[in-house]
Amino acid sequence: MCCTGFLKTMMFVFNGVIFLAGVAILGVGIWVQVDSGSLTSVVESIPGAPPGLDQLSSVSYVLIAVGAVLLVIGFLGCCGAVRESRCMLLTFFSIVLIIFIIEVAGAIVLLVFEDLVPKLLEGLEDEVRKDITEKYGTDESATQIWNNTMEQFECCGFMNYTDFDQSPFVTTRNTYPTACCNGTEIQQGECSKTGAMTSMVPGCYWKLLDFIKENAVIVAGVALGVAALEIAAMVVSMVLYKDIGRKR
Repeated sequence: MCCTGFLKTMMFVFNGVIFLAGVAILGVGIWVQVDSGSLTSVVESIPGAPPGLDQLSSVSYVLIAVGAVLLVIGFLGCCGAVRESRCMLLTFFSIVLIIFIIEVAGAIVLLVFEDLVPKLLEGLEDEVRKDITEKYGTDESATQIWNNTMEQFECCGFMNYTDFDQSPFVTTRNTYPTACCNGTEIQQGECSKTGAMTSMVPGCYWKLLDFIKENAVIVAGVALGVAALEIAAMVVSMVLYKDIGRKR
C-alpha cells in the first residue's frame, strides 16, 4: 500500500510537470500564431522564396498540437492513478511513448534545420529587393508587414538600408523608413540617406538568422527536457500498472 501510494504521488508529480509544460508550449504556439508582425510573414509574402521557408509558419501549429496533447496525457495519467485503471494507465503509456518519439525526432530536426537556414536563404536577396522595390510605399499590406518586422526586430531592409533605394517610398518622399535610423539620426520624424548610412542598422536577414537559431535551441532543449520527464512517467505508469494487476 505504501509503495502504491508513493507511485501515485510520483504520477501526480510527473504529470503535473507535463501538464504545466503543455500549458507553456500551447501558450507559445498561440503567441507565434497570432504574431502577425513576425519575420515569417515577410518571407511568406516574397515571390520565389526557396522551398522550406514557408514551413516556418507551421511551427506554431506543431507547438499548439504538442501542448494540447501534453495537457490531455497529464490529465489522463492523474485519472489513471487515482482510479487505479489499468486501461487508462496503458493508454497513457502508449500516448506518452508516441509523443516521446515525435518530440525527439522534432528536436533533432530543429537542430539540423539550424544549420540549413543559411543555405535556404541563399539567393533570396534579389527576390526580397525586388519585392521592396515594387511594393514598399505603395502596397499597404507589404509596407505594414515590413514596418512591423523592422520595428520588432530593430532591423532595416533585408541586408541594409540600400534595399529601399529604388522603392516608391524613397523615390517619392526622399526619405527612408525611420527604422533605418537610430534615434539621434532622425530629424523632424524623418530618416535621411545620410542618417541611415551613419546609423548602420543591421539588415533583417541577420536578425532572422539569429532569431531562428536562438529559438531552435530553446525549443529543442525544452522538448528534450520534457522527453526526459516522459520517460520517468512511462516507467512509473508501468510499475503502477503491474502493481494494480497483482492486486486484482
